[in-house]
Amino acid sequence: MHDRIQVIFADITILEVDAIVNAANSSLLGGGGVDGAIHQAAGKELLAECKLLNGCEVGQAKLTKGYHLPAKYVIHTVGPIYEKGNAKQKDYLAKCYLNSLKLAKEYNIESIAFPAISTGVYKYPIIEATRIAIKTVFDFLLINEFPKKVFFSCFSQEDYQIYKDLLEKIRKDN
Repeated sequence: MHDRIQVIFADITILEVDAIVNAANSSLLGGGGVDGAIHQAAGKELLAECKLLNGCEVGQAKLTKGYHLPAKYVIHTVGPIYEKGNAKQKDYLAKCYLNSLKLAKEYNIESIAFPAISTGVYKYPIIEATRIAIKTVFDFLLINEFPKKVFFSCFSQEDYQIYKDLLEKIRKDN
């Protein structure tokens, strides 16, 4: 089980996995950060398909083709904007991971890569967001065969270290 989750220091747009997860905004029409990078790398066909999806609610996830990306699919999910003291945002962030994993299971996606959802312009604290991400993925994989491999793709060395340390702690505790 533990070998099904891996933390990597990489640009998510170049990963050769079945699906990458896009930390999208609710319009699904591109934006800044990882969202903009994915749209740019995938090409205009991704934008055209996203226009047909009529947006996405916070915590939900929708699947498109990967087009010019190495990944076959892009799973778009909308994370919560961080507000100190808002208890619901933890649930919304966990749902981003859970609903993305449910789509991966539905489409028999063997490998999936997640960015650090909501930790960029949405300002979710990285340590808290990482705990939610790892625990949600860990719990899902305990009872599901798909996806077979989950990558947490970190764009900064600091995020990479936080993910790596917290994953090791969860592995020791379980």
